[in-house]
Amino acid sequence: MTTAQAESTIPTGTWQSDPVHSHVGFAVKHVVGTFRGSFGKFEATLSDATGKPQLSGQVPAESVQVKDENLQGHLLSPEFFDVEKTPEIKFESTGIEVEDGQIAVDGELTVRGVTKSVVARGEINGPATHPSGSDTIGVDLEAKVDRRDYGLNWQLELPGGGETLGYEVTLSVHLELIKEA
Repeated sequence: MTTAQAESTIPTGTWQSDPVHSHVGFAVKHVVGTFRGSFGKFEATLSDATGKPQLSGQVPAESVQVKDENLQGHLLSPEFFDVEKTPEIKFESTGIEVEDGQIAVDGELTVRGVTKSVVARGEINGPATHPSGSDTIGVDLEAKVDRRDYGLNWQLELPGGGETLGYEVTLSVHLELIKEA
């Protein structure tokens, strides 16, 4: 068995996320630690159908996963994702650069109906042959955003001073993408 090697280019074709082997999550400072959550449903596509590589993704905001039912309800409320008015989080790349297995993806992230430019950086690996026989590639990306830019302004003052929740959110996307036949 061989290990997937880093490529210096994005493979051609259309690649769809494998939901079993992919993950979309976030991390934010909470009091003195780091709080992490994820999304249980999402779709991502990497394609060169337009003549240049493009990465796009959609996440139903209601699929947010945290370890507390009350907190999940709070995240779905108008104070955070406001899923009744804005049920989907979206990403569309505007440019992708790859060099020595490192990838930089410029794009537009839409949360709560607000679209802002972001840059995600990480690694691209493969292609490799999946045990099922399909070609697969891996893309690991991370971006930092200020949640206030998307109207996620909720805050609670700590009893001794300071804020409960940080404003900088680290977004992490770990994709295993399978080539369409």
